[in-house]
Amino acid sequence: MLQQSKISIFSEAYSKDPYKFFPYFRTQEPVFYEESIDCYFVSNYEDVKYVLENEEIFTTKTLAKRAQPVMRDRVLAQMTGKEHKEKKKMIMKGLTGENLKRLLSLFKQNAIEVLKPYLNRGKIDLVNDFGKIFAVQSTMDMLGLDKKDQEQIAEWHKGIAKFITSFNLSDEEIEYCFWCSEQLEKYLLPIIESKKDSSGNDLISILQRSEFNGIKMTSQEILALTLNILLAATEPVDKTLALLFYNLLQNPKQFEDVKNNRKLLKNAINETLRFKPPVQFIPRQVSREVTIKGVLIPKNAVIINMIGAANRDPKAFSNPDKFDIYRSIEDNKAFTSHSQNLAFGYGTHTCVGASLALMQLELVANIILDSFKNIELDESFSYEEKGLYTRGPVSLVLKFTT
Repeated sequence: MLQQSKISIFSEAYSKDPYKFFPYFRTQEPVFYEESIDCYFVSNYEDVKYVLENEEIFTTKTLAKRAQPVMRDRVLAQMTGKEHKEKKKMIMKGLTGENLKRLLSLFKQNAIEVLKPYLNRGKIDLVNDFGKIFAVQSTMDMLGLDKKDQEQIAEWHKGIAKFITSFNLSDEEIEYCFWCSEQLEKYLLPIIESKKDSSGNDLISILQRSEFNGIKMTSQEILALTLNILLAATEPVDKTLALLFYNLLQNPKQFEDVKNNRKLLKNAINETLRFKPPVQFIPRQVSREVTIKGVLIPKNAVIINMIGAANRDPKAFSNPDKFDIYRSIEDNKAFTSHSQNLAFGYGTHTCVGASLALMQLELVANIILDSFKNIELDESFSYEEKGLYTRGPVSLVLKFTT
């Protein structure tokens, strides 16, 4: 078996700033073994991409332990072949065409309403006052849920997210995560049942009307997909939005250019996702013995793809440790779209809501830029990022004029 790495991802130093460790892992230990959790980590862009695009060798079976217990059934990423293709298509019905226009209109309304109380205050925490609230509200609109329950939903959702994105939880923490999952099941199942004959255009109603192999999905299957969407649609949004503005504020010339030419916002969002992706780890399970970079990985071992490290690989991106919204198509080491950096994954199991997330972020960022002038970090604010599996700012206190 591979020797334990000299560096642990659970060290205080790694937790504080994982980015400074990425060059070491990519060059010295491109496949490293974390003995405490019996997992292999890959960090080079080409290796991560290889793992994510070869689903027969690197399966999503690990999600049966990491996600399914709190999702109450299999999630989309666990499905393969025709089933995955058809159920992905069912979800996409709610995210395209007229439904997409309706959602973007709702997102706009939500953003304006959440920002409204802060317009005369001249200060806002973009993570806690806006991002977390907006993300949950918008996802509830997408699913057709009543926003009056948003605070309770957010709290239960936090428990599910903790189970999926944490390592080495205590028995008490696991028990709490399961309790949150049970509460969400009790809350959602009656709503799912009530939409069996619904002609609505929310995602739960669309899933109720959909069929796979001529058979409609059970309420339990719809519950799992609903929880899947709730997690995927809320977890990264507040982090990415805050990181976008933080990165731009650290690069004033780029910020000015974005404010004066909003077409550059897409570049800025994509560069934010490359530079500091909110989802740092994507797990897979090996279906047979496989060798990567000379390291033999045994059958059934768990591999964790280090998205943050891969997106900073100098073999894939020029000047990778520099935030640069001007990365262009002429530079074959740069990226121009989310499909070339790995923030949304890669291959068959690329995030189903990637395009919607990019549109949502662009829409909201434009609303903030239109609403706030002279944006800068508050003098009393101290920037801090947290998270191992998912990572983002703890808060981002901005001051502004209107």
